[in-house]
Amino acid sequence: MSQKHAVYVKPKQETWKTVVGIVLALVSVFYMMPIIVVLYNSFKTNASINLSAFALPNSETFVGFSNFVNGVMSGQYPFYQSAGYSLYITIVSTALIIVCTSMAAWYIARVDDAFSKIVYYLCVFSMIVPFQMVMYTLSRTANRLHLDTPWLIPIVYLGFGAGLAVFMFCGFVKSIPLDIEEAAAIDGCGPIRTFFSVVLPMMKPTLISVGVLEIMWVWNDYLLPYLVLDRKRFMTIPIHIEYLRGSYGHVDMGATMALIILSIVPIIIFYLTCQKHIIAGIAAGVVKG
Repeated sequence: MSQKHAVYVKPKQETWKTVVGIVLALVSVFYMMPIIVVLYNSFKTNASINLSAFALPNSETFVGFSNFVNGVMSGQYPFYQSAGYSLYITIVSTALIIVCTSMAAWYIARVDDAFSKIVYYLCVFSMIVPFQMVMYTLSRTANRLHLDTPWLIPIVYLGFGAGLAVFMFCGFVKSIPLDIEEAAAIDGCGPIRTFFSVVLPMMKPTLISVGVLEIMWVWNDYLLPYLVLDRKRFMTIPIHIEYLRGSYGHVDMGATMALIILSIVPIIIFYLTCQKHIIAGIAAGVVKG
């Protein structure tokens, strides 16, 4: 009976896997279509994009890399300056979030008192607060505290990114045996050395996962820098793209498409390289969350 059962069930399983694979492939193509449309439109003339955005480029509408050149050189200042601001804000904000929230999560998980519980639940609550509720007061407060520069805006990102990071780090810290930290204390390690020499290296899966998620968020963020930064002096890549306008509100769609591609290619490559760490980090963080 078992042999007959195996003979008849296996083809059904293979058929089901094939159907699921086809469906997932179609869904992937559906989600990739906006990026594909933007990609081939970045090589078309501005007039052809306005007339038929979904038409493929041909010998008459293909302009090569001229849209990329125009996009990089147009705007209030060169594109590389905006890219530099975005890169600095992304790196510093992510590093600040990782260091501060991992230390806070370690304290919350190990010091089980009323204060640590209140801090933890406040961090969790911040994850469900819509940004639109606080954006007006945030922009006013940031201007009064002179946080409207790329050098200080990572402090604002720390406040908004702390909720998810603390939640993930707390779940992982609870899965670390306390005996390891006690052994480090017996060997003469203080709290700071115990954290950076023992606990932080063990947080690597969640640390990488949080880092990838925060990098993708900060790099692509438009609204927070738009509200906080002094746009006459500083622009990130999303703001630079939004300001690609000529006289009478004319928008160079070809240059806009080209800069969109330039902005998403680095983050796509980064995500594809680190996507396995995201799954591993999230799975590790919910072991004892």
